[in-house]
Amino acid sequence: MPMQRLDSSAADFNHRLQQLTAWEEELDLAVNDTVRQIIADIAARGDQALLEYTRRFDQLPAERVADLEVGPERLRQALAAVSAEHRAALEQAAGRIREYHQHQMQDSWQYHDAAGNLLGQQINALESAGVYVPGGKASYPSSVLMNTIPAKVAGVENIVMVVPSPAGKLNDLVLAAAAIAGVDRVFTIGGAQAVAALAYGTETIPAVDKIVGPGNIYVATAKRLVFGRVGIDMIAGPSEILVICDGSTDPDWVAMDLFSQAEHDENAQAILLCPDPAYLDAVAASIDKLLPQMERADIIRASLAARGALVLTRNLEEAVSISNRLAPEHLELSVADPEQLLPQVRHAGAIFMGPYTSESLGDYCAGPNHVLPTSRSARFFSPLGVYDFQKRSSLIMCSEQGVQQLGRVASVLARGESLTAHARSAEMRLEAPGDSAT
Repeated sequence: MPMQRLDSSAADFNHRLQQLTAWEEELDLAVNDTVRQIIADIAARGDQALLEYTRRFDQLPAERVADLEVGPERLRQALAAVSAEHRAALEQAAGRIREYHQHQMQDSWQYHDAAGNLLGQQINALESAGVYVPGGKASYPSSVLMNTIPAKVAGVENIVMVVPSPAGKLNDLVLAAAAIAGVDRVFTIGGAQAVAALAYGTETIPAVDKIVGPGNIYVATAKRLVFGRVGIDMIAGPSEILVICDGSTDPDWVAMDLFSQAEHDENAQAILLCPDPAYLDAVAASIDKLLPQMERADIIRASLAARGALVLTRNLEEAVSISNRLAPEHLELSVADPEQLLPQVRHAGAIFMGPYTSESLGDYCAGPNHVLPTSRSARFFSPLGVYDFQKRSSLIMCSEQGVQQLGRVASVLARGESLTAHARSAEMRLEAPGDSAT
């Protein structure tokens, strides 16, 4: 199949690479206006508006929003209904995800300086979180686990999951995952209206402190618009994989790794960097051989043709340098000694080390979170984790001795900014008892 071939030594390489990787999702003004109206309507009319949008978009008739809640008993039924194989896989994945995220827990801390002042940081979990789970064209039980378990590990008391169920169709795997992950309440609502309900609350849906989870353009736009009233995880773009290979990995394996992201949608990106031209030819041959066998061959073909590339580099070090420029969501170091290259990696959402580590393991069961920054945002964003469900408060307690020094410093700086009340507030602590009125 036609797939771009780039050479890092070519004069036009930087220009071609920039064109290949550019992703500026145009703001759809019509979608933006529609979502604004939905949010305003939910904020103003609560349950009634939510019912109307659910009937309209999901063809799900209901007299009350309470009828759209999936109770604990239904979750237990779903867990009992899935096959033993599926249940075991969900439970094993959940266990690994929970164990990994427990290592991310942060504790409060404090210390005393030389003057006896107490300084520190108090860490508390968010009180509530909303988890959006897509439920239109496909089901994603793995997203339930990845978004919910870190919140539970952090100590979030109330987790509300929303999942669209067009025409009332519920997916038992998604509900079983919710039972295993410990979701507190589940509502069969979706779209911008679900995000608005979580952000503003309705008579039935509780408002939450933070909304996490993927969705379509309406969901992403809604999350962007409610940010500030609530926290959000991130606004994600198309899925990405970048593979750096030394030529020693089975080319069929690498071809399938590229497919694993390309099959998400036509805008997904899959790139291979390698200093061996013969190996790039071998991977291209594997792609041609394996693609006809894939169920989503048309999507993979469109993705690889539009945004995929096989890139010849001068060496592995240059490949890492190119990767750092792209800051990929998923980076595979498919080389004999990945730990040697690791210190050079600056920007990546998740790093998969060695030829046996396929990106798909991270999507489901390795343990680290699969909610990752895309579109070069790995330069400043991190994977979803326990820390996203914790907040920090600074601690300051001055001693009688300590305030003598700090108060004078604060006074000088405050008066330098012409903020007299700030200065006097500090200075009063310096005055002898009974002198504060002067």
